[in-house]
Amino acid sequence: MHLFVQGGFQQTNHLEHEERFRTPELLARYGIHRAMNVILQGDGAPFGVLEVDSRSAVEFVEADIAFLQGAANLLGMAIERQRIEAGLKAAVQRNEVLLDEVNHRVKNILQLVASMLSLQAGASSDAVLKGELQLASQRVGAIAKAHQHIYRTDDVQTVDLGDYLRDICRDLDAAAAGCTIHFEAPAGVAMSLDRAIPIALLLNELVTNAAKYAYPKGEGCDVWVAIERTDDRIALIVRDHGRGLPDGFDPKASRGLGMRIVNGFVQQLGAELRIDRLDPGTAFVVTVRGV
Repeated sequence: MHLFVQGGFQQTNHLEHEERFRTPELLARYGIHRAMNVILQGDGAPFGVLEVDSRSAVEFVEADIAFLQGAANLLGMAIERQRIEAGLKAAVQRNEVLLDEVNHRVKNILQLVASMLSLQAGASSDAVLKGELQLASQRVGAIAKAHQHIYRTDDVQTVDLGDYLRDICRDLDAAAAGCTIHFEAPAGVAMSLDRAIPIALLLNELVTNAAKYAYPKGEGCDVWVAIERTDDRIALIVRDHGRGLPDGFDPKASRGLGMRIVNGFVQQLGAELRIDRLDPGTAFVVTVRGV
């Protein structure tokens, strides 16, 4: 007896008498007399067929076909899912490569802008303009550093805040002639790019202000920068041993560009700014919550 059904599967219980198709020599060699197969369906087009062969005297029945079709359906879904996941993984990898390239190009463009500002500062005979251009160059460079850290790592969304700010301090140390910047931060403080950049710009302004105003000109200076983490808070501390702030100093009322930038980024981050008058010197403490 043999049975053949056209609805996507076929079954035969006597291969030796089958005339509709040629029985493979391999099956005959191993004494296979019964066979059934079903379509292994994919999304839109079949992957192939799933076949069961038997040397047993027990004949295949319609229930066997139903069971085999159920197994084929599960296998088809598993193959389709694997194919989809492989496609998604490839798409993610392509996007990461593109994002790395974007960050690399943004970094290069920003560094070019910073270099142009620095060159313009060097060419200017106006001391005030020279200083402002140099500060602008440092601000642009701080943003470029963030993109440099992003494309150097596998994580395209966050930066290690300590490593990032350490790089900023190296640049500031080189830019502020005669001023030494001491930096300390715990390892592994990850922060999103959109929050790390304002903190870096805050650091840039606070260190620059300390280098410019805390010490008498020509006497050199030291500035200490620290990052402290407690629970869900990050504190940026910038302190000096200089002459201190003038009496009645109000950071919110200051008309200087540096302090206006500091106030703007403090507000943007939803942070708190505290100023401690030391003996000697001053400490600016910026506390950022929810990191």
